[in-house]
Amino acid sequence: MSDPDDAVDPHVLGPGLLPTPFTADEIRAASGAGKLIRILVEQPDGERFERINRFSDCDDEGATLERWLVAADGGVEGEVSSGRVTWRELQGHAAFPDDRTTVTEETIELQIGRVECVRYDTRDEVPDAAVESFWFARSFPGMPVRFESPTPGGVVRTTVLAVEVMR
Repeated sequence: MSDPDDAVDPHVLGPGLLPTPFTADEIRAASGAGKLIRILVEQPDGERFERINRFSDCDDEGATLERWLVAADGGVEGEVSSGRVTWRELQGHAAFPDDRTTVTEETIELQIGRVECVRYDTRDEVPDAAVESFWFARSFPGMPVRFESPTPGGVVRTTVLAVEVMR
């Protein structure tokens, strides 16, 4: 008979990976019947634009994810990309290698409020790889509420501006 303490942790997706901040089930539960996330992207050259991620047709396995850029008038700029994603795939985006990632706790101020976060600082396997940082807010299971990625021209910063959940 197996020991209940030997149960597999649903936060760990495989060997050599740190626990993710949220399980697939936690992401699904936080998505309700659908969710709209408004995101600000800031480029190193000062360019700023907003992007929308919208989840619809949510079920036990996943959802339809639509993404688009916000035009100056608030409408859609360019093409809307759409595809089916699973909650497990979304969880997998936060599965970082344990040998190249540090995890800390941090509270940050954002447009969505003051949020307690789990921060992952991770780097690629290549020597002298830049560190990418991801802040996952405990109160918003899913994508990071802030993401910073160094580029040759500076840091690209992505920040969640708003989250609307349909119940």
